[in-house]
Amino acid sequence: MNKIKPWLSAMRLRTLPLSVSGIILGGCFAYYNGRFNIWVFSFAILTTISLQILSNLANDYGDGVRGTDNDERVGPMRAIQSGIISPGKMMDGIKLNIIVVIICTVALIWNAFNPGNILYILLFIMLAGLSIYAALNYTMGNSPYGYRALGDVFVFVFFGLVSTLGSYLLFVHSIDHVVILPAISVGLLSVGVLNLNNMRDIESDTNAGKITLAIKLGKKRAKRYHFALIIGAMFVTVLFSLLYYVEPYNFLYLIAFIPLLIHVIRIKRAKLPQDFDSQLKVLALSTFLMAILLGVGYILY
Repeated sequence: MNKIKPWLSAMRLRTLPLSVSGIILGGCFAYYNGRFNIWVFSFAILTTISLQILSNLANDYGDGVRGTDNDERVGPMRAIQSGIISPGKMMDGIKLNIIVVIICTVALIWNAFNPGNILYILLFIMLAGLSIYAALNYTMGNSPYGYRALGDVFVFVFFGLVSTLGSYLLFVHSIDHVVILPAISVGLLSVGVLNLNNMRDIESDTNAGKITLAIKLGKKRAKRYHFALIIGAMFVTVLFSLLYYVEPYNFLYLIAFIPLLIHVIRIKRAKLPQDFDSQLKVLALSTFLMAILLGVGYILY
């Protein structure tokens, strides 16, 4: 058990609910349209979780070997930073995780498409490759995009658009305009989680030479950007439920607005890195809750 604990910590299990929010939405809307498949849903969840774990291990490795994770950083201590897992062992774990991602992806494609759907098969093989690239190169490589203030764009695309639209496509074999606004909403909230993390680490990242959008904006404007992300996501979700109204259950997600609004108030008052760190779990779980309630609100009848 003592050997497993460091790896569980490095996997950062608290990030997993956020990563599957888009999959849940895509699955719920597919169910609403009568095209749900439990095997596709299960392997989509497993593939996404394995990709998120890959990203977390790669981030631990990349920030660890660059010295970005140091004593100035606020938040849970990373595995390489603490010395509990060596860079070599972490790289072995990353390689093993890539194999797991490939296996899950093959199983997902096998259950989602028949051999005649060659274009869809090729599309998802390409998306899997891009997802692995994105997971690895946030902090790893010679020019990681996370060090060039591009993390927000990648998170919006992969956590929002690819996750929600892609999972829906796996079930229905077509893209429907009905899932575009929910995908945007999840993407905005996911970027909010990243921005919160970056606001917390403004000082330590600056000293380590890591350039994030929060650093480029400065703390004051980064807060405004954060409010725009959260309020924007809420607005898009309300707009969606008004445009695609079916029954009162469609507004079930409004319950999740309560912790989101409290979160906005607390971030407005936040000054210390610890103030931002304490809200990471709140925003991630609020996003997960909203995705569940929004999706369930369309399959209850």
